[in-house]
Amino acid sequence: MTEAGRTYWLETLGCPKNQVDSDKLRFQMEADGLSLATDAGSADVVVVNTCAFVEDAREESIGAILSLSDGRADGAELVVTGCLAERSGDELAEAMPEIDRVVGIGSITDSPAAGGSAEVGAGPGPVPVMLRSRADVVAEGSAAVPLSLDLLDLPRPPVTAPWAYVKIAEGCDRACGFCAIPSFRGPQVSRSIESICNEVDQLGAKEIVLVAQDLASFGRDQGQGTKDIVKLVEAVGERVDWLRLLYLYPSELTDGLIEAMLSTGVPYFDLSLQHVSAPLMRRMRRWGNGEKFLERIERIRSLDADAAFRSNFIVGYPGETEEDHDELLEFVDAAQLDWCGFFPYSREPGTHADTQDGHVDPALAGERLAELSEAQDLITAQRQDARIGSQVMVLVDAPGVARSTREAPEIDGVIHVPESLPVGEFAKVEITQGLGVDLEAEPV
Repeated sequence: MTEAGRTYWLETLGCPKNQVDSDKLRFQMEADGLSLATDAGSADVVVVNTCAFVEDAREESIGAILSLSDGRADGAELVVTGCLAERSGDELAEAMPEIDRVVGIGSITDSPAAGGSAEVGAGPGPVPVMLRSRADVVAEGSAAVPLSLDLLDLPRPPVTAPWAYVKIAEGCDRACGFCAIPSFRGPQVSRSIESICNEVDQLGAKEIVLVAQDLASFGRDQGQGTKDIVKLVEAVGERVDWLRLLYLYPSELTDGLIEAMLSTGVPYFDLSLQHVSAPLMRRMRRWGNGEKFLERIERIRSLDADAAFRSNFIVGYPGETEEDHDELLEFVDAAQLDWCGFFPYSREPGTHADTQDGHVDPALAGERLAELSEAQDLITAQRQDARIGSQVMVLVDAPGVARSTREAPEIDGVIHVPESLPVGEFAKVEITQGLGVDLEAEPV
């Protein structure tokens, strides 16, 4: 049977990778005959693509599920998918009777071998997971439905914005002490360069943002190491005006990858550092320290003085001392990163960190986080103000809102421009004023 005549609503929480998954699920649902409802309250099927990275994200996901359940139409189905479904599918099914279906993200083949249902979809081929019955998935346990390339390689509609995320791999092979993602997303599975380039061509965006759990390890599961990420950057860079990479593990930032990124004309480096204290990094099961990170940043700046840097750090990880905190403060001052996020440690059951001693009092972690945020806010504002009077090329995302190569979409500041500049086009502007993380500019 098909779903012709039914409507859906898709609510997406979490990171850009979830947004890509939702794009593909939306495309597949519409291919199966569902149409987008005007709002969640009028939909026949309400799908929640959840996040479960940290406790706050899980609470937000549960709140969204309850809110959408309360507001849905009589007889509407509530489907929960995404990371929370994969990580805690059985618990959700038992604890929340409001949910009709709990399914892991991905798609299956319409065959008994894959656990599919012959009543779902329009013949053989990929079938959206949310159309599987609860008995098919929940009774098996979400872990019984392995992730595959199906969802990664499903098509997407052309974008309406001038930029788009493209997910190049799923899963992660690392064992960072604080992260539970490998336990429910599985080991890394990389797409082919050909399939990624085909998706880029179909999207028609002027800027492509590549994302993955461990971006720079793209292709390693196929025995190619970091060679493949360089080839991918070169291949995609030839197809779009701007190419941006998010979430780079610092040890994989090779000279070859740096050169490839700089050659695209978007010198933007999003480095997943997490901390800088060597003893704490070992407790995190992470590579590196502040000295190595600064050396890499300075190397890049010597090649391109306009390179922009973003990173994120965990505050209050088990065993973090005042000396560790002071070392991170000193690093923040020395590195002068353009953009930075600080997050309190979140205790995640099943992770290595959860078994470690030395848990930091949340109140103390909050004080440390506030101190770091205050220091970084000043650095960001100063670096933005230093751009006043410069001329830059921007991509206009929406009326009056643009970005340069130094701002990633959705996570960094923006450049306010006259609304007369056409959306989706590039324009040369002069920065006239700083507004904290944002800037104002006028056309040249």
